[in-house]
Amino acid sequence: MKINFQYKIAIVTVLLGTQITFAQKKDENIGTEVVNVVKPYTPTISDAFKVKETPSLEDDDNTKKENIQYNIFSFPVASTFTPSKGKAAGVDKGKQEKLYSNYATLAAGNYGNINAELFVTQTLESGDYVGAMLRHLSSQGGIKDLDLDDKFSNSSIDLTYGSKSRNLSWNADLGYQRQMYNWYGLNPLFYENFIPADKDAFINGIDSKQTYQTISLGGRLALGESVLKEATIKFNRFSDAFSSGENRLVAKPSLAFDVMDEKIKVDFVFDYINGKFDKDYNGITELKYGYTNVGMKPSFQINKDDLSVNLGVGFFYSMATESGKNKFFIYPNITASYKVVGDLMVAYAGAEGALKQNSYQELVQENFFVSPTLGIGPTDQKFDIYVGLKGKLANTIGYNIRGSLLNEGGKPMFISNQIPFSNNNKNGYTFGNSFNVVYDDVKTVSFYGELKADFSKNVSFGVNGTFSSYTTDTQEEAWNLPALQLGANLDFNITDKWYAGTSVFFVGERKDINYKNDPVSFPLTIILSETKTLDSYFDLNAHVGYKYNDRLTFFVKGNNLANQNYQRWINYPVQGVQGLLGANYKFDF
Repeated sequence: MKINFQYKIAIVTVLLGTQITFAQKKDENIGTEVVNVVKPYTPTISDAFKVKETPSLEDDDNTKKENIQYNIFSFPVASTFTPSKGKAAGVDKGKQEKLYSNYATLAAGNYGNINAELFVTQTLESGDYVGAMLRHLSSQGGIKDLDLDDKFSNSSIDLTYGSKSRNLSWNADLGYQRQMYNWYGLNPLFYENFIPADKDAFINGIDSKQTYQTISLGGRLALGESVLKEATIKFNRFSDAFSSGENRLVAKPSLAFDVMDEKIKVDFVFDYINGKFDKDYNGITELKYGYTNVGMKPSFQINKDDLSVNLGVGFFYSMATESGKNKFFIYPNITASYKVVGDLMVAYAGAEGALKQNSYQELVQENFFVSPTLGIGPTDQKFDIYVGLKGKLANTIGYNIRGSLLNEGGKPMFISNQIPFSNNNKNGYTFGNSFNVVYDDVKTVSFYGELKADFSKNVSFGVNGTFSSYTTDTQEEAWNLPALQLGANLDFNITDKWYAGTSVFFVGERKDINYKNDPVSFPLTIILSETKTLDSYFDLNAHVGYKYNDRLTFFVKGNNLANQNYQRWINYPVQGVQGLLGANYKFDF
């Protein structure tokens, strides 16, 4: 074996070393010798002994590797370790404001203005609920340089009872409203040449008071998993102090179902109206009107990536029950939107039309000073074509711009009434101080822009504007329709207790007809008419509030702070600076 041979060499080497040591000890003086170094020694790589990184082993026992197998013997071990439950990290939360179900508001100010509201609601068993809302707004008047009373009041009560569950919700509503206004907008040109006695007799002989009453009954039904998705129905009975009466019933069921993986939606409209006026403007004959309009609007939606398109069409049939002709209408109902840059920029467009039924009640809510002698008929909105762009300029700033072309047949416009040549109908509205409604085909080109910003949770701002251009068919002007309307608002929280806000709106010039006596014809009465341009106006409003606690808040409101003596309608100036001081109280039963 090689190992035995190596042992033998080691033993011989030890013996030789011992012998040499003994020899040196015998002769310690070995003498001297001179060695001359010719040049210093310079080692080279070849002179060094290099150790390999992986030495080669010549041992036969190392050339063969054994296969090692590992076996694990597992057996259950009982553990008494119980992990501790984790805890959510602590977060500092602000005090959550308690929400109350009911509130009451009361405010009073100059001109004898009173504003009051009361809202109560209560949840019953099985998800049912009941609620009531009372509102009152009144003024004792006091506008300068008026000869007639200008007080007004508006009171209403609305009751509701309903139920709401996952797949079914419904409610029934009952309401009553009473409104009182005065036709105080006399044209002073009619009596400027009267002597004081005749003027007093003329003014005292005018009863300018008008009262409106509305009784409403309606309901709503919504089904979660059904072809009938939603249905609404409402009945209104509207009347006034001059024996005028109007009944209107509107029902709107909506269906939704799938056909070949496409969602189809069908909206139905049933609109019935019937009414009468006791006398026409000259006090001679009775006026009656009645229409039954039935419509169906099927549509389906296409969604593909960032594009959404709604394709539909509207079919309407109008039956005149008193006078007029029965007509059939077809309208486009197409809308589309495309996300150009996500939610930052969304382009949209559409072409829509509809048959809109006008009513005495709706015209009164737009202009309280109409005479109870109107012509009532539907408006044929042939099409409303529009394109727009909306989105966000930043996370807190949103915008919307839109341009549209609207074509309407039989659009109602308000125009002032004149004094009839033979004023047999001596009522409070027959002295040039009321308004009639005229219908005409009107094309409207308009541009709309809006910007909203929430700079923080404490500051919000908004501004909008509409520019419109009108083209009429038979009327000389688009009566009382402004070309420019602007609005802006700013609301902010000063502290946790104090808040404030302001708003301003601007209305451009409008045109109406002004009537006056011909002074040359005196003592005969000859009425002259001329087109008059009403001045544009703006109205500045502001409010400041203080939250005394979670329940009680005090506030101060100011309207028309610029004290603009503008006329919303011809010969109808508005109140000057108005101030209201009030409080709001929240509570639960």
